[in-house]
Amino acid sequence: MDSAFLTVVALIVLALIFDYINGFHDAANSIATVVSTRVLSPGKAVIWAAFFNFIAAFGFGTAVARTVGKGMVDLDIVTFAVIGAGLTGAIVWNLITWYFGLPTSSSHALFGGYAGAAVAKAGVSALLLSGWIPTLVFIVLAPLVGLAVGLGTMTATFWIFRRTSPAKVDALFRRLQLVSAALFSLMHGANDAQKTMGIITGVLVTAGYLQTFEVPTWVVLAAHTAIGLGTLSGGWRIVRTMGTKITKLTPVGGFAAETGAAVSILIATVLGVGISTTHTITGSIVGVGATRRLSAVRWGVAGQIVWAWVLTIPAAALVGSMTYWTLTLLGAR
Repeated sequence: MDSAFLTVVALIVLALIFDYINGFHDAANSIATVVSTRVLSPGKAVIWAAFFNFIAAFGFGTAVARTVGKGMVDLDIVTFAVIGAGLTGAIVWNLITWYFGLPTSSSHALFGGYAGAAVAKAGVSALLLSGWIPTLVFIVLAPLVGLAVGLGTMTATFWIFRRTSPAKVDALFRRLQLVSAALFSLMHGANDAQKTMGIITGVLVTAGYLQTFEVPTWVVLAAHTAIGLGTLSGGWRIVRTMGTKITKLTPVGGFAAETGAAVSILIATVLGVGISTTHTITGSIVGVGATRRLSAVRWGVAGQIVWAWVLTIPAAALVGSMTYWTLTLLGAR
């Protein structure tokens, strides 16, 4: 077999491995609230989330894939070594943060790893500001939108149901939280799977199998399958952090947090911006906790999470650049 073909296959497999790791690393985003409120058991929760991760393939287009695949790094300098090194940087950082139970962004790990490898090859000019500016803006904006919608939803719920008994409210929102969890998982799949689609399509363009950057249907289905299977396997270390360590959640709070995060991700997906679903749901959970009192949020844990967020892009970029240099020493191009 042709060595270039084998390299393409290897890179596609590596991209799908990243997508799978993205799923189990970010499973907490989809299931932590619904598990911590005991609306669903962990087993049922991951099945619920994985199903909606997958069906997101059938309705949200490929705008985010285009941004990631050709809008952040100049495709003219992209080689197999750049793509492989970028994916390696993202995978390594994801595994490190998963081990320590830190809910960092798989998306930002991918952006960092890819950028680090590209800069190692061609310098900072390899990065396209038009793609990076909205991404960097949404690093700040996405959790704030999630926080605001989560806080607003929680406050409105308190006011609307102020004369309803707590037992009736709890029973109602146990059912509604199934809807909000499904909506969040749908948005998670819609945004995150597209990042892998963008990378795989970039591989196919680089190899000459595609003349224009158009995401094939099989790539869409493969990416959603991989992230769904990853979610199905669960990421229990991070579930504990998201579901119990930031603040105590009730079904009402879980519904508000998931709704806030889903709205924020939907906005970004429509705009074609790849954002962190992790940052978004964390912001929403903090907003929900703050409606009771500021002390209801464990700010020490939140601070650790923020530091992990800050380090994600540069850390993954460092691994990506080091991997690229190693590959070039071994003769890869």
